[in-house]
Amino acid sequence: MTTLRAKLTSAARGALARGDFAGTQRHAAALVANDPNDAEGHFLIGIAEAGAGRIRLAVPHLEHAVALDAQGEYRAQLARLLIMLRQDGEAAAMLRAAETAPPTDALSRDTMGCVYARLGDHTAALPHFAEAVRLEPRNSEYLYNQAVTLNFLGWVDEADAALEALIALEPGHARAHHLLASLRKQTPETQHIERLTRTHAQARDDRSKLLLGYALSKELEDVGRPREALTQLCAVNAAYRQTLPYSFAQDAAAFDAMEAHWPQLAQAPNSGAPQDSPIFIIGMPRTGTTLIDRILSSHPEVESAGELQAMPLAVKKASATRSPVILDPETVAAAALKDMGEIGRDYLRSASHHRRDTTRRFTDKFPGNFHYVGFIAKALPQARIVCLRRHPMDTVLSNFRNLFAISSRYYDYSYDLLDIAAYYARFDRLMAFWHQALPGRVLELRYEDVIEDQEGQTRRLLDHCGLDWSEACLNFHTNSAPVSTPSAAQVRRPLYKDAVARWKQHAEVLAPVARFFERSGIALD
Repeated sequence: MTTLRAKLTSAARGALARGDFAGTQRHAAALVANDPNDAEGHFLIGIAEAGAGRIRLAVPHLEHAVALDAQGEYRAQLARLLIMLRQDGEAAAMLRAAETAPPTDALSRDTMGCVYARLGDHTAALPHFAEAVRLEPRNSEYLYNQAVTLNFLGWVDEADAALEALIALEPGHARAHHLLASLRKQTPETQHIERLTRTHAQARDDRSKLLLGYALSKELEDVGRPREALTQLCAVNAAYRQTLPYSFAQDAAAFDAMEAHWPQLAQAPNSGAPQDSPIFIIGMPRTGTTLIDRILSSHPEVESAGELQAMPLAVKKASATRSPVILDPETVAAAALKDMGEIGRDYLRSASHHRRDTTRRFTDKFPGNFHYVGFIAKALPQARIVCLRRHPMDTVLSNFRNLFAISSRYYDYSYDLLDIAAYYARFDRLMAFWHQALPGRVLELRYEDVIEDQEGQTRRLLDHCGLDWSEACLNFHTNSAPVSTPSAAQVRRPLYKDAVARWKQHAEVLAPVARFFERSGIALD
């Protein structure tokens, strides 16, 4: 029997290594048939189910494997599946258990790092990524994950070295080139323009062309060649936009639904809404939300929980709709009739897994929460909401220049200047709606005003949030907390004016956007 088990285990592991999930499951099922308490069999069945996309079917098998043999590999993979199911608390508990006897293989250590990163704990993630790289120093994915985390933690030189090592192993690794370009503002001495130009020309798939094109554009901008940078970016974005089945009508429907169902939401039942006072930082992306998050989290009474999906997920859960996207008209209509108190409690439960010090208040800087202002106001009546605004033309240009999560359909609007302009116009209208429906609940800060009058605007901000004055908020750039957004490099510098009115040097290219805004009644003065 022992010989048979060894053969079946070897066959199942071999099939898994080849990506043959059906073969993995077949051999693993034979293990369980021979012994219903075979932990390895249950583990491999679960991994095969997960590999085939059946996550909910996979979890019970991994839970059974952990109950039979609580080894680190099993716990690490179970934590990965739990985080995929948005069960953050359970995933965090499984990681803590795995730490008592960490796995010895590189994949499991990398997996633990990835789960910690999803929970926003980049400090805890780094040792696992480092160990994965130590065990398999030529694995490009492990090197990349380590570099990303080093950057989030502000270890820019170390991230640079890790990325150069990765590019030496895999010269065409587009994500590595893109991250390397974004680590810092490049100079004539540190730029990689010639290498990026060559690598971009050799790229064959759409994703690599996009990443490398953005990297090249960014470095051209950094070294004082803005016209070339935008020309490059326009070409790259136009090519990628053609691969997307995007229509602004998809986004417009979500905006419309929030306004249309406000009357129901305003009258929705509210059983004991929590009195906690988190601070929501909202707005269009790339308008200064990370800057405000750093200012607030530099206050001794505040910590940053990062960009949470907790409110969108709480609303989706309350709606009980089965549509495949988080935000759609069906979900808004159903959730607007639900108990707001339960949505607030569910939000706080999810957010708690991203907090480090529960004695402090916390910020949630997911910009897209501007959709959910009505839900926030009803579900968390003591919450404070801050909306960042930036000149419309700079907002469009900045969204166009930043590569968001490629796999997220939420950002499909960002590859075309006029799509971004349409999105901005609808955002502007929705914010006007919230101000009328909920007077006084949202403080609007203009990015340009914060740059011009840092102390005055910081005092407005702290007053709105119910916080006493703290000089530490003026020195936000010394805040050592991790930053996991595209603004990581910028917010580690004191305030600077480089990005104010940047659109003017590209006025000719942006002329169609200006005309659109004029027709839409959006002031550009």
